Parts: sequence; structure tokens; C-alpha cells
Amino acid sequence: MLVLAGVAVIALGFLLRFNPLLVIVVAAAVTGLAAGLDPLTVLARFGHAFNQSRYVTAIYMVLPVIGLLERAGLQQRARGLVGGLRGLTVGRLLAGYLLFRQLSAALGLNAVAGPAQTVRPLVAPMAEAAAARQGEEDGEPIRALAAATDNIGLFFGEDIFIAIGSILLMRGVLEGYGVRVEPFQLSVWAIPTALAAFLVHGARLWWLDRRLKRRAR
Repeated sequence: MLVLAGVAVIALGFLLRFNPLLVIVVAAAVTGLAAGLDPLTVLARFGHAFNQSRYVTAIYMVLPVIGLLERAGLQQRARGLVGGLRGLTVGRLLAGYLLFRQLSAALGLNAVAGPAQTVRPLVAPMAEAAAARQGEEDGEPIRALAAATDNIGLFFGEDIFIAIGSILLMRGVLEGYGVRVEPFQLSVWAIPTALAAFLVHGARLWWLDRRLKRRAR
């Protein structure tokens, strides 16, 4: 039962709002030591896992580029672009981005967009500018809605792609219960769910435009 101490460390660390990366590392170390591994073996396991997942660090190559673009005024230019499009509302903008995110995720292009790549430097500033033109001065809810739109588009779009980890996971779980399905079948049945997600979130965005329009009167 001592090996479950890592779970307690994770729960306590998140409850106290410590750095998530630090909490995970400490929890993994506690689990390894509780399992009877010596510190050098635990460290070797960390190194092996890092070496097997080097692609995770690719984001550090993207962040400096995004930082330089923001320093050069990327967000200001995005706001200025939206300011010149009079018919564009925050709901229409985010609905278009939701459609793009779902379609790109359905094609397996998950890394094309995301919170760091597009939401913070482009989508959120453009949505804030559109909302400000509609009379919404508080940018925090708009930024949160932009991030939520990205998450919804990715979450409900990626399952349509046949070679995604979630499809393989569902197939493995179903096979464990004696239900054999092909990945293509799971992919096809993910399409109605993606459409429903688009309609539900699209209705929320439409309702936001309606609310801002009534407030501006």
C-alpha cells in the first residue's frame, strides 16, 4: 500500500496549489522509493522516460518565437485587424475558430493550433477587441471563452482521426470486455458527438452575442 503514497502527494500538492511539475516529480520519486527502488534507479527511470518522450520538449522551441512575435506587436495587430471588420462579433469569431479547430483535429493536425500557438497571441486578443466593440469591457471572461473554444474543438474533433491515442484506448478497453470494434467504426461514431458539441457551444456563442447586443441598447 505504500506505493500509493504518490497519489496522496499529488492530491495534497494540487490542493495546496504547488507547481504541478514539481508535484508530479515528487510523487513519482515517493512512489519509486516506496516500491523499494534506490535513488539512483529512480533517477535512471526519470532519465529513461525523458529520453523516450523528447518530443514533449518541442514546445520550448515554439515559445521563444511566440514571445518575439508578441514583443513585435502581434496582439496589437490582431486587435487592429478585428477593429476593421465591422460585421465580426466575438461569437462569430470564436465559432469560426471552433470549426477550424475541429476540422484540423479531425485530420490529425492537433499541433496546428493550441493555447500557446494561437489562443494567447491571436484568438484571445481578437475576441477581446470584438467584445470591446460590442460593449464588453471585461476581457477575462472573453479570454476564458477563447481557451474553452480551443479545448472543445480539440477534444471533440480529435476522436474523428483514426490514428489518435483515444481511439486506440477505447478499442483496447472494449476488447477487454469482449467487444471487438475497428478503429474506423469508433471514428465514424465520433462525428455525431463532434457535431453536437459544435451546436451546443455555437449556441452559447450565439447567446453571448445576443446578450452583448441587448446590453448595448
